[in-house]
Amino acid sequence: MPCLYLHISGRVQGVWFRESMRQEALKLGISGWVRNLPDGRVEALAFGDPASLNALIHWTRQGPPAAKVTNVEISECDGESLSGRMTGFEKR
Repeated sequence: MPCLYLHISGRVQGVWFRESMRQEALKLGISGWVRNLPDGRVEALAFGDPASLNALIHWTRQGPPAAKVTNVEISECDGESLSGRMTGFEKR
């Protein structure tokens, strides 16, 4: 199953980004997690079919209404070793 790490920069903490992303991921059938980083970015790990992951990437470039996303870094991860241990999408 395809797996992506996302690092989202901008005004993304304190604007309901993680909960909004969790809701969007669940709506798209994506598994994984999202968390704040100490440097002000948000990090996410997402597993899903390619079309759903593309939809989530598109959503992260905007985020919730109060967010101001300036950059989304995307990298692939080893979905085979991680996906069997993860169900749902959690906010960490």
